[in-house]
Amino acid sequence: MSWLVLIISGLLESVWAVALSKSAGFTRLLPSSIFAVGLVLSMIGLGYALRTIPVGTGYAIWVGIGAAGTAIFGMLYLGEPANVMRLLSLLLVLAGVVGLKLFH
Repeated sequence: MSWLVLIISGLLESVWAVALSKSAGFTRLLPSSIFAVGLVLSMIGLGYALRTIPVGTGYAIWVGIGAAGTAIFGMLYLGEPANVMRLLSLLLVLAGVVGLKLFH
């Protein structure tokens, strides 16, 4: 269960990161609200997962999922570049996340 919660928390990190970028310095109510709710839920989930998952492994996986998810969202929906080197770099991040889980 902790691993599922950790994955969902990592995805919520992407949600709050994108909402933060859309909040225009917290001047827009909806993205600012999504940011706050996403951040709190993400942290609660991370805290829950770290009860049974080592902190180094859990935090690295949480950050990796969040960073990769945010980058992929940016490429798909925000017009950020999706060149070969960026995609290869994302694959390396994801490989690191999988490696941390496999060798936990």
